[in-house]
Amino acid sequence: MPSLPQPGTPGTTSLWAGRVLSALAVLLFGFTATFSMLKPEAAKQGFAHYQYPDRSMLPIAIAEAACAIIYAIPGTSILGAILLTGYLGGATATHVRVGEPFFLPIMVGVVVWLGLYLRDDRLRSLIPVRRSRTRS
Repeated sequence: MPSLPQPGTPGTTSLWAGRVLSALAVLLFGFTATFSMLKPEAAKQGFAHYQYPDRSMLPIAIAEAACAIIYAIPGTSILGAILLTGYLGGATATHVRVGEPFFLPIMVGVVVWLGLYLRDDRLRSLIPVRRSRTRS
């Protein structure tokens, strides 16, 4: 008889959904960090549009990549999610400052935390989601 998942531990579907969402987030951050590190003209134009100097491109890309790597390692994933939240807060502020829609960095942050929540029982124990009981 197969054992049922214990409360607070992710089931197979939740675990894989969390892994997929987390992998998508890591791939996104990895792509954008690599793109910035290569310093193509489009990246330089983007930094100029947001009024950041060219010299800040590499340090920001390194910070982004470091946060994504910390997030990808299971033992440090919660710290990585916290760091990515800070990074995305800066991205949100940048979009607000130049008058652009700012929902995309917020949505990416939700994906980061949802992926982690679905795959990590440590986070589930910190933030339990409980179903409401119906009164009879």
